Amino acid sequence: MSQTVVVTGGTGFIAQYCILALLDAGYRVRSTVRSLAREAEVRGHLKVAGAEPGDRLSFVVADLTADAGWAEATAGCAYVIHGASPTPTGDQTREDEWIRPAVDGNLRVLRAARGAGVKRVVLTSAFGAICAGHGPMNRPFNETDWSDLTAKNIWPYQKSKTLAERAAWDFIAHEGRGLELSAVNPVTVLGPVLGADYSHSIRLIKNIMDGQPGNPKINSGFVDVRDVADLHLRAMTQAAAKGERFLAIAGESMWLADVAKVLKERMGPAGSKISTRALPNAVVRLGALKDPALRGAVPLLGLNLNATSEKAMRLLGWTARPREEAIVATAESLIRLGLLADS
Repeated sequence: MSQTVVVTGGTGFIAQYCILALLDAGYRVRSTVRSLAREAEVRGHLKVAGAEPGDRLSFVVADLTADAGWAEATAGCAYVIHGASPTPTGDQTREDEWIRPAVDGNLRVLRAARGAGVKRVVLTSAFGAICAGHGPMNRPFNETDWSDLTAKNIWPYQKSKTLAERAAWDFIAHEGRGLELSAVNPVTVLGPVLGADYSHSIRLIKNIMDGQPGNPKINSGFVDVRDVADLHLRAMTQAAAKGERFLAIAGESMWLADVAKVLKERMGPAGSKISTRALPNAVVRLGALKDPALRGAVPLLGLNLNATSEKAMRLLGWTARPREEAIVATAESLIRLGLLADS
C-alpha cells in the first residue's frame, strides 16, 4: 500500500499506536507535531514497540491553534486520523482554554482535509462526549448518547470533547462537500506504555501499583490501546463506518477496587504495595477539599459508567482483548520501563 495517512498529534499514546497499526498494515504515515524536536521521542517510542519505519514515517509541524502547516500535512493523503487534542496545563484553567482550541482545531483539520481531497477523517473523540451530565442509567451507554452540558459539575475536558465532536459533525453536514467522517469514542485507554510521557489514564494503574491508600468508588470502562488503534483503522477503511461514531470498551465497566484486585492477583511480588480497599465517599470528599486531583472524582462517586461496543462489533467486526489483559499489560510495561515509584 502506497497510500499516506496523516496522524495528528504523534506524541500522543493512542496516536502512536495508530501509527504502529498503519505501518504494520503497509501504509506510509505523516504525523503532525507541534515541534520537530519531538520527532526523536516519537521514533524512540515506536522502537520500544519494535518498529523502525525509516522514511515510511515523516513529520510536519502543525498546531491546532494556527493555520500554518495543515495544508502541507494533508496534501496528497488518502485519510486522516485526528487524535491531537489541546490539554491546557499550569494556570490554564478557564473553560475557553479547553474548548476553543478543541473546537477550532477540529475545524482546522477538517477544512485542510477537505481542501486536500482526503476521503475520510477518523476523529479520536472520547467517552467524555457521551457519558457526562447523566444521572444513574438503567442501561449501558451507547453511541446515541451525548453528554448533557446543561448539568452541573461537567469538567472542561468533557465539554471540550463534546463540543468539538459536535462541531465536526456539523461541519460535515453543512460544509463537508463529500468529505467523510467517523468518530471513535474510547473509554479509559490502557495498554503497554512506550515511554515516560504517558497519558492520564495510565496514571490510574501507576497510582494503584505505587500503593495509594485506597480506591475511590469510581466506575470506568477500560480498553487496550492496541484495540483502539485497530478500531481506528476499521473506521478509516470500512464503508459501514461512514458517518458513524463507535464506542470502544472491553467487556463491562469495573470499580477501581476491582481493578486493584486484578493487579493484586496477577502481579505477584510486584503488587505488594497494592491496596484493594474501597475508600468511603466521605473520605474522598474530605480529601478533595485539599487535593485538586481528587475534585474531579467527586461527581463520579458511585456512578455506574458501563457502556457497550456492540455497534463496533456488529458493523465493523471489531473485537477487544479482555479488560484484565489491558490492565495487566499496563502494569507490566510500567515495571519494564522503570516508571513506578522506587523502581
